[in-house]
Amino acid sequence: MDKLSNLPNIGKNTEKQLNDIGIFSADQLINTGSKQAWLKIKEMDSSACIHRLYGLEGAIRGIRKAELPDDVKKD
Repeated sequence: MDKLSNLPNIGKNTEKQLNDIGIFSADQLINTGSKQAWLKIKEMDSSACIHRLYGLEGAIRGIRKAELPDDVKKD
């Protein structure tokens, strides 16, 4: 199983937070979805901002968060 931190936008801190909510693989992140994963992280860490959500969505798509289309960010 690859480390989540090998995905774009996922550093060691975000990987630990994902592990803390039961997500240990890219497949688990994809199945959970960026919004649900972010909401679970936000329950533990109120400082998790919208950029964390963008990072998670970018990781799922395999792109940097800056490359996310505006319509995705608005959703």
